[in-house]
Amino acid sequence: MTVVAVLADPPRPGCSLSRLAETSPLSESEAAALADAMLRDTLRAVERSGGELLVNYRSDDLLPDAAVDPEEPAEEALRAIVDDALDEPEAARFEVQVGSTLSARAGNTVTHLLREEGVQSAAVLRGDAPFVLRSTIDSAAMKLRTNGVVLGPSTNGRTYFAGFKSPIDFYGAFAAPEVETLVDGANDADLDVGFLPMQPTVRTGGDLATLVSTIRARWQAGRVVPERTAEFVVDNGLAVVGDADEDLRVVRD
Repeated sequence: MTVVAVLADPPRPGCSLSRLAETSPLSESEAAALADAMLRDTLRAVERSGGELLVNYRSDDLLPDAAVDPEEPAEEALRAIVDDALDEPEAARFEVQVGSTLSARAGNTVTHLLREEGVQSAAVLRGDAPFVLRSTIDSAAMKLRTNGVVLGPSTNGRTYFAGFKSPIDFYGAFAAPEVETLVDGANDADLDVGFLPMQPTVRTGGDLATLVSTIRARWQAGRVVPERTAEFVVDNGLAVVGDADEDLRVVRD
């Protein structure tokens, strides 16, 4: 069984998708609401898969000051989301992240799971990858049987999924472009690398255009869409238009 650590921050203004609020029609509070919806869809995908869900969160002292709520610590906020979003929330584990950078935090989590807990494989999954399905995670677990590292490439050189059967040198491993840097680390550790299909993650207005157009296209085609994220798109009247240069932008109906 693969332990899937979902990297999660409490979806609050000033913490979640701050660049999105600067580059799209969404306000900071709306960007936080979208982060909440995407996180719920991601958590449900892990729950429905054959993997074990680990909610891996930053402690309050590592969050931006604007995102700290003295009346609701980060873990408490995330437990409330898990309780509401999952069918069996008691099966989810919670662990605080350790480290000052993403590479350190993700690396410490994976290394601890592989070396201290002795799990067969461990993965980190971004909370802003709502198109991840149960089948995506199960496919990754299958690939980890024959590959030391399995990556899910995303837009702008990012990864939405990074799975490991053995640790690599995680120092700077998630530096941009993540997908190349992680492959370099796998090569240095003499580990074979497998890949999942590309899926979008959401950080900027351009990413939001990809998300909205993909959700609307899949909906029109009668295909599965991430439920909570799709509801956000519809409830906020989000659509995508293109100009003469084929640049896309998000508008409200």
